[in-house]
Parts: sequence; C-alpha cells; structure tokens
Amino acid sequence: MLLILWVLPLTCLEGGYIYSGTLKKPSENLLLIESCQLSEVVQHMASRWQQRIAVSMMPSCDVCRLQFLCTLLFEVFLGRGWSAPAASSPVGVVHSGLIFSVSSMGNGTTRLYSALAKTLNSSAASPHPEYLVSPDAEHLEPIDPKELLEECRAVLHTRPPRFQRDFVDLRTDCPSSHPPIRVMQWNILAQALGEGKDNFVQCPVEALKWEERKCLILEEILAYQPDILCLQEVDHYFDTFQPLLSRLGYQGTFFPKPWSPCLDVEHNNGPDGCALFFLQNRFKLVNSANIRLTAMTLKTNQVAIAQTLECKESSRQFCIAVTHLKARPGWERFRSAQGCDLLQNLQNITHGAKVPLIVCGDFNAEPTEEVYKHFASSSLNLSSAYKLLSADGQSEPPYTTWKIRTSGECRHTLDYIWYSKHALRVTSALDLLTEEQIGPNRLPSFNYPSDHLSLVCDFSFSEEEPDGRL
Repeated sequence: MLLILWVLPLTCLEGGYIYSGTLKKPSENLLLIESCQLSEVVQHMASRWQQRIAVSMMPSCDVCRLQFLCTLLFEVFLGRGWSAPAASSPVGVVHSGLIFSVSSMGNGTTRLYSALAKTLNSSAASPHPEYLVSPDAEHLEPIDPKELLEECRAVLHTRPPRFQRDFVDLRTDCPSSHPPIRVMQWNILAQALGEGKDNFVQCPVEALKWEERKCLILEEILAYQPDILCLQEVDHYFDTFQPLLSRLGYQGTFFPKPWSPCLDVEHNNGPDGCALFFLQNRFKLVNSANIRLTAMTLKTNQVAIAQTLECKESSRQFCIAVTHLKARPGWERFRSAQGCDLLQNLQNITHGAKVPLIVCGDFNAEPTEEVYKHFASSSLNLSSAYKLLSADGQSEPPYTTWKIRTSGECRHTLDYIWYSKHALRVTSALDLLTEEQIGPNRLPSFNYPSDHLSLVCDFSFSEEEPDGRL
C-alpha cells in the first residue's frame, strides 16, 4: 500500500489560503512512501506546510480505507487550523481512490461593499485561524446591522424586492418577563452545489452568482435579526459569515462534512457543513459538542453541533443543536439511524432531558419517515414548532423546499425546529412563502437565494422552573 504525494501550484489570494477540491495533474516529482511511514508524513506536513486540507472522495474508494485515512487527516489537519508560508506549495495525497488536496480558494468574496472588504482583510490577517471555532471577535470592528442591510440592498438594487413574510402570533397566555429567544433555521444552499451539482433548471445562472446571492442571504438574516442562527450547507463560513456575523455580535462554530460533495466541484470554496451562531450579549456558552453522526456503528458524512447556552437575562440554560441528515430517496433507514444517534447524544448532553432543548435541521425527511417519528416520540419530549401554524396544530407545513431539477419538480417538507414542549413555548413563527410568491420557476430565484425556506420562531421559557424530566 503506497501513498503518493506531489506538489501542486498555489496562488495566494489576499494573503489567505483557503480550501479547494480542485486536483491538478501530478508534477514530475512524485514521492512514493510506504504506509508504515504515514505518521512521519503527517508530522512533516504539519510542520512544513501548516496548510488546511480539503477532502474529496472518489467512487472507487474502499470504505474501510476511506474511513481510516479521512478520519486521520480530517482530525489531525483540519482540527488544528492551518496557514501556509507564502513560499510554500500545497500537498496532495492519493490513496486507493481517496484524494486529499490542498490549494488556494477561488475568489468567493468581492469588495462590493465596505463591510465585506474590511472583514475579509481582518479574517486573512490571522496567522493561525481555528478551523472549527471562530476566532476572537473582539479584534474586529463592530458594524451597524442597519448600515450593512442598506449596503446589501444597494448591491441588490437591480433585483426584485425581497418577499414579504409575516410573523404569526401564537401566544396563548401572558407575555414572559424576559424577551423571547428568536431562532432561525435555514439551509442556505452551498454555493458550489448551487452552481455545480444541483441542476436548478428553471433558475437563471445569474441568480446564483455569489456576489449577489450572499447579499440576499445576509438580507434575510438581518431582516429577522435572530438571536440564534442554525445553518446548513455553509461553504463560505471563513470568508463571509464568520467575519461578518462576528462583527454583528455573534459567536460562531462551524463543523464541516468530512467528505463534502462541494469538493467535487471545480473552483469550490471548501467543504460545506453546519454552522451555529448566537448573540454574545444575550447568551453565555456553557459547553459545546461537535458530533459526527453514526449509522449502525459506522461514522457517516453527516454532522451536528450541540451547544448549551445560558441566558444572561434569566440565567436559564438550554441546549441548541443544528444538523443536516443524509439526503436522497432510498436512504430512509440510514437517516433513521443517524437520527437515533443524534437523539442519544442529545439525551446525554441534556442530562436525560433536564435541560430544555431546541433542535434545528434539514432532516431530508418527510413527516412520514421513521426519523421524524423517532423525534416526535422521543423521551426528550420534543414537538415540532411549525405544526402550530396549521389549522389543527398537528400538521406540518405542505413544503419547506420547492425546486425544479432535471429529474422534475420537487416539493417537500424536510426542515424542522424541534423544542422541549414542557419547558419552552413558541410565542410566534414566521409564515411560509405562498405558491404565488414563490412563482412558477420555484426556488432558488432572483428573489430568494436558497431552495429551502428559512424557518424562524420566537421561544420563551415556561415560567415555572422545570422539575425533573421535561
């Protein structure tokens, strides 16, 4: 068994080296290294290049070898945070069809408005940025959310106005003595997938350009001003969302998929994954867990983040989690196993449901699937918030994603906000877009940046302190 290492050409973009899944042809200088020397290779690469590694999986991979090498390099390299000397070159590793490559990021950011330009420079200046946890935001200049929103709208002035959505008041009793906790759940559509793999046949290519689509995403976030933001398919964390949202007062965590499909796309911006942000002036982080989901004891490509937060106003604690389960029909049992693994992890984190819980995610599962039923019947006593918008209070929305691909039109309910129904109550929820608003070409579009709708809920604690299990 051999490892093949080679040097690839590297260009520097504004002093920052980010991910790329683009693998070029090997150079003339190939080094063949026996697998028993892998530890020396790892140590050498860590000290010599100190570079972030991107992972791409080829179809011919053997599962066991794939899991071994991917886990090793993912944990050793990505877990440490990497930055390369200007004169160094990236490294690629091929092993039985598994490719690990390092190269520079394509220009995913622009200087269309000042805030992005400033945050890009601030982000690139850090010599050793963390990979999974955002750097200290105190060194970044704060920005006014109203000013940023106006700058986003200036960039989008040639596009149709953003869809109008209203909050539905769901309060049934007296208001809480503390302000509600606003949570946003959103699969924002990875840029690499939107442009390269998802085949939205009715969406104009111009509508997917990152220079404007990122402004649509930011506009949606700024318009609803969530206290907690749970995102999936984030592949522009380090160059866009982390630097900008940290300057708006958020603390962020990013956990990428080990084998992100984004890395199969040319000129990608790195792996996509889940991101969780919370406002630091409202919450204190108690603990945080990055969870790589398992199915039938095997580690999978799907991840979750779970954090216990303490409200600064009330000193009440709760757990917030974000996840993105396996997609596509035919994987129902796989999703079910991933959901059971996540529930078990959350059972441990919440000490047997003694800590209130909110779970946001793209479950890639309709309410008829087993994974949905597992969450609905869990000992964590969870309920789906968006059922409250239905006439009977028991039915999920008719759709949370609506798109047209080469395979046809797809309208599904896949996204959910689950909550501890005995410890928390939903005081309001953002209504969904109507079919008329979405339009005949469906999503994404010039009006809306993702194929999934954002879900936004306001939560309050039940006034009585929880006693025992929730």
